[in-house]
Amino acid sequence: MPVSHRRRLLPSLVAALCAAVQATAAWAFDPFTVRDIRVEGVQRTEAGTIFSYLPIKVGERVDDEKVAQAVKALYATGFFRDVRIEAQGDILVVTVQERPTISSLTFVGNKEFDNDTIKKALKEIGIAEARIFDRSALDRAEQELKRQYISRGKYAATVTTTVTPQERNRVALNFTIVEGETASIARINIVGNKTFTESELRRQIQLTTPNWLSWYTKDDQYSKQKLSADLETLRSFSQTRGFLEFAIDSTQVSISPDKEEVYVTINITEGSRYTISAVNIAGDLAVAEPELRALIQVKPGDTFSRSRMQASVKAISERMGADGYAFANVNAVPDIDRAKNTVAFTFFLDPGRRVYVRKINISGNPKTRDEVIRREMRQLESAWYDGTRIERSKVRVRRLGYFEEGSVNVETPPVPGTNDQVDIEVSVTEKNTGNLLAGVGYSSSEGVVFSASLSQQNIFGSGNALAFSLNTSRINRTLSLTYTEPYWTVDGVSRTLELYQKNIDPTGLTIAQYSSSTLGGAIGFGVPVSEIDTINFGFRVEHTSLSLFDNSPPVYYQFVQDFGYVTNSYIVSGGWSRDTRNDILYPTFGRLQSALVEVGLPIGDLSYYKLQYVNQSFWPVYGDFVLMLRADVGYGDGYSGKPLPFFKAFYAGGVGSVRGYEAGSLGPRDIYNNALGGKRKIVGNAELYYPILKGDRSVRISGFFDAGQIYVNGFQPEFENFRFSAGVGLAWNSPIGPLKFSYAYPLNSIPADKIQKFQFQVGTVF
Repeated sequence: MPVSHRRRLLPSLVAALCAAVQATAAWAFDPFTVRDIRVEGVQRTEAGTIFSYLPIKVGERVDDEKVAQAVKALYATGFFRDVRIEAQGDILVVTVQERPTISSLTFVGNKEFDNDTIKKALKEIGIAEARIFDRSALDRAEQELKRQYISRGKYAATVTTTVTPQERNRVALNFTIVEGETASIARINIVGNKTFTESELRRQIQLTTPNWLSWYTKDDQYSKQKLSADLETLRSFSQTRGFLEFAIDSTQVSISPDKEEVYVTINITEGSRYTISAVNIAGDLAVAEPELRALIQVKPGDTFSRSRMQASVKAISERMGADGYAFANVNAVPDIDRAKNTVAFTFFLDPGRRVYVRKINISGNPKTRDEVIRREMRQLESAWYDGTRIERSKVRVRRLGYFEEGSVNVETPPVPGTNDQVDIEVSVTEKNTGNLLAGVGYSSSEGVVFSASLSQQNIFGSGNALAFSLNTSRINRTLSLTYTEPYWTVDGVSRTLELYQKNIDPTGLTIAQYSSSTLGGAIGFGVPVSEIDTINFGFRVEHTSLSLFDNSPPVYYQFVQDFGYVTNSYIVSGGWSRDTRNDILYPTFGRLQSALVEVGLPIGDLSYYKLQYVNQSFWPVYGDFVLMLRADVGYGDGYSGKPLPFFKAFYAGGVGSVRGYEAGSLGPRDIYNNALGGKRKIVGNAELYYPILKGDRSVRISGFFDAGQIYVNGFQPEFENFRFSAGVGLAWNSPIGPLKFSYAYPLNSIPADKIQKFQFQVGTVF
């Protein structure tokens, strides 16, 4: 028989078979009027449930056709595996045989996924405890489990299901899983490359052969999604370097017979390198053309660059969005001359209608109050849409530090039924903002140094911060309690309250010998004067008790003779800070500057002043490499005939200063080779960061160079007096908390210097 005839005959056979099945489920009888309906065979299902699905009611006249419809309707519920309808006089008898329910689900051999995760996945398919057992759903469940294991690189995984009948028409399901070994990528071949080497191209993609970090990154496990992303990365890499017509011709993925190795082959065609011959602008220009041209990052004579073209399109779209054109359409259309290997681009602009924001919706913040997020929004409701304000709002919300990295998303969907309104949908994913931090360091002279702090940056979801700090090192023993309200007033004036008790006892260490105990309290305010600038001022009261030793420097004894062992200080401070960093935790560009003036008022026992300026800048230098440069300079002295108190002097050395030297060990020394501190401080740091996990900035290595010195007089110290160090660092924001390690090597130390090469810090969050 021809194939086409068999295809037409198949549906007819199926229909005839279904009709035959339904006919056997009901007795043929003469039409009659139903006086009563009786249900038999039910165990769990209520009779009322059957009546609700039965299309026949008491008092209706039934015939074979209606009975067949009733049988079909009851089968469709999925509750029954057999349905029969018969007549006993004028009584309609419905006899059913229920499908079994699932009493329990058990799993054997699963290690990659826990039981709860598997149960959740099976529930979406229809397999769950207390549900009706469906054999077809069980088959789908087995396939879904295999698919999940394949997504983890376990291609040899097998799933065997055992169905065990139990009393009261129930079944127990047991899934026996043999996971097998995880298949890893044995080789990645890139074919067709001419300009770029195969190793250079492989460095651009995420998939790789096994390496020392694969246990954590899983980048040696193949997945279709990862391969698609890598193909786009290769395309972007080549097109950014001029190869406009770069193409992925094909990809082949093969698995070894033992299903433990994967081989990936990527076939590419590079094409020719193109030069830009002309750049034009056309369409409805809602912004002046000279201003638009200034945003275009390519010009005639440049090698074609996909990244710069995309950046130009984005810049033009954002500029038009700043004027309310939320749906502006910007297309860069190429005109290719293959004979000359040149391409001309025309930017076609369609601004669309100008729109305004109807309302702002916030989601994903069960702990953090809406007002905490809403007060960071620079785009207002019922105002014209401004793309720059929306982007700034996103940055401000992200910089709160209350949400997971990359989880702050802002979307602007149009309002249904309008063409000039949008809503702003802000979605976030909260993270733990409590921090329990323990710090440990070691040096040959100081031994183990322990510090701890307990803080909550978003207490009760209010955006306020409360911190309790304890330092138990042999040098400093500090106990402090700090409470900060970032929005003490509705317009963003912050207030900080602080109580602290500090003990300093550097006996036998690098600092000149004395001990002090200071009890203090402070109040400070921060006034935002722009989006990036803040003015700070505060007032502090300190009560300090001093103790000296036989080996204390004469200058310390002179100070005590003049001012006594107990002093009361009334200190005012003022400062300015500017922060343009794109992120607080992992900045890749921007600058943080701060200037501070501290003055001890003459109404107290001490009259002095201190000035300090810190400048920290970040630049992306190549790929994911980020360069950080930091300068920290300070100047202080006394006035009204009084000196700068020795316990207010500047110190340098250690973490956050010049690594490789012990904390506070640089600068002038007494006859016992202990650091005295000084009136002047100069410290510089250069550090190059690199995230060692692709797409994840939580693990970074760095190489650094530090320099600095402390001096007493007002003259610049000789260059050779500066101390230099270089080293490497590792920072990991791990699941258990932040981990930091550094190893610094002093470059020009002298025998009198106090060296501390290795330091580490561990912590946890809650």
